[in-house]
Amino acid sequence: MNPSTTGRQIPVVVLTGFLGSGKTTLLNHLLRRRAGNRIAVVVNDFGAVEIDAMTVAGQVGSTVSLGNGCLCCAVDASELDGYLERLSRPAARIDLIVIEASGLAEPQELVRMILTGDNPRTVYGGLVQVVDAAEFDATRDRHPETDRHLAIADLVVLNKTDRVTPAEHERVLGVIGTLGPGAAVVSASYGRIDPGLLFDPAARPAEDEKIRQLSFEDLRADEGEDHTGEDAGEHAGEHAHHPHTGYESVSYDEPAAMDPRRLMAFLDSRPEGLYRVKGFVDFGAADPGNRYAVHAVGRFLRFYPEPWPRGTERRTQLVLIGSGIDRDALAKELTVCAVTGTEAATAPDESAMWGVLRYVRSEPAAEEAAGPA
Repeated sequence: MNPSTTGRQIPVVVLTGFLGSGKTTLLNHLLRRRAGNRIAVVVNDFGAVEIDAMTVAGQVGSTVSLGNGCLCCAVDASELDGYLERLSRPAARIDLIVIEASGLAEPQELVRMILTGDNPRTVYGGLVQVVDAAEFDATRDRHPETDRHLAIADLVVLNKTDRVTPAEHERVLGVIGTLGPGAAVVSASYGRIDPGLLFDPAARPAEDEKIRQLSFEDLRADEGEDHTGEDAGEHAGEHAHHPHTGYESVSYDEPAAMDPRRLMAFLDSRPEGLYRVKGFVDFGAADPGNRYAVHAVGRFLRFYPEPWPRGTERRTQLVLIGSGIDRDALAKELTVCAVTGTEAATAPDESAMWGVLRYVRSEPAAEEAAGPA
């Protein structure tokens, strides 16, 4: 389920981590497990990184089209706005944009550019920080800015956990929890995280793509995950298949309207491990003419009001995604936000929606509204 407004807006995810953390391997995993989605990869500070998927396409210019439906661009920060504008045009049919920042790039600057940009077709999709569990202490010594990066991350992928003992794994998790208390944290090996953490699987069915010849990447994916990028060589031949780290989700689908203040209190205090919130909200009498698409990732939150589609039943439909979340507790908290009984017949005061409206962006451009989802 994609909110219609955010369906037209393309999530832009910033993927960062120091050299050797496994972010390139994680990106290649996403490219292979994209489930019919078209992913654009923007490489910041290109000279410092290598993306294995690019080698499949051959020589890389400023822009190349990959055989697996992905588009890769090599840019610096000053060019980023222009590339996001090009990639988000409806004709490109992109579902997700990933900016892979080099280990020496400053992710906060890339995030700021996305959040302050005026492109109505893109939306912030989160800052993902990849961390090497085995080299965690050494990385912090070499790069003291690691602590600052963790503090602003929305999702931390603790990678290469197969190389540490359970006790060391728990210790590093504890340190990360102290440095980045607002971030969801997932543990992984070989960069295998569930793509559903970052984008909705099968947003565009694979059949919608043109028939093409299989690439080497397709063959590798069919044979089992290979060990490319930072993990190449050392793990070749080990374990033919490595299940990726999954996510947990909570679905809420009820005809009851939501109380704006109670829902905002819930969203403002999102618990640890809850990474994404998406769906539609009916605020009932507080705004009877509109339903609100909601998009939250990490600390980022935005609402998109739109008239109720003709013939659509008024319902609140939400999906919450995270790792290590208490599903029952979250479901109960959402139920508490619902308007019930005599409360539903009471007209809300004029200030009831103020908290929600703080997170409503100005009207999208006409060309966005006309573009395909």
